[in-house]
Amino acid sequence: MNESTHYVPRCCERDNGTPDTFNDTIKSPISADGRPELGKQYIVPARHGRAVKVLAGETIRIINTYGTQVCDMWVFKLDDLSEYFSIEHTRGEISRLNPEQGDALQTTRRRPILEFSTDTSPGIHDTLIAACNQERYKKLGVDGYHDNCTDNLRQALLAIGLRTREIPQPLNLWMNIPVAGNKTVSFEPTVSKAGDYVEFKAAMDCVVVMSACPQDLVAVNSMKPMDVHFIVQNG
Repeated sequence: MNESTHYVPRCCERDNGTPDTFNDTIKSPISADGRPELGKQYIVPARHGRAVKVLAGETIRIINTYGTQVCDMWVFKLDDLSEYFSIEHTRGEISRLNPEQGDALQTTRRRPILEFSTDTSPGIHDTLIAACNQERYKKLGVDGYHDNCTDNLRQALLAIGLRTREIPQPLNLWMNIPVAGNKTVSFEPTVSKAGDYVEFKAAMDCVVVMSACPQDLVAVNSMKPMDVHFIVQNG
């Protein structure tokens, strides 16, 4: 073997970028390259995902249009998707379980990627529960495929020509997961109201991925997934 050749074991060539199956997320990007028209409102349809490129200094507003919907959100550095928003690193910066208005979301390299600038909701969000996937729904008794946030992430990125090798922990906007005194958790309906929104200002060029969570077997979406909306604007 040539000394300059690096052997990569076959087991290490695998990643998490391929969807288990597809829904309309793969066919419905906001634009071919994911760049939005600034000031225009876009939809994330119930049970589906969308990806949008947000440049440094721009602000994304994500709207809980009907008040009952959870939105899984991921953020990746635009020119290097191996660096992404990490709640584990963010907790070390903010010394709390969940970020709040005024906090900077940190990447895996401990750099700010988004500033959590506005929250009109009661501020109940979740960082403990992983994105739902096909295996989650099988355990809940689903026979056959069920739309899920993990595949929505994969498809939303593929739809604009990007691909992730990772499925990071999302920031589950408006997801209500109380932690009891005995350290158990429960899955409860959102406490936000129709039209509540959050805003994040980009500290670096990034791609934000959102999934209008398809969960309809536990109470987090009041058993009925709904649309959410978003707008990207200057400043």
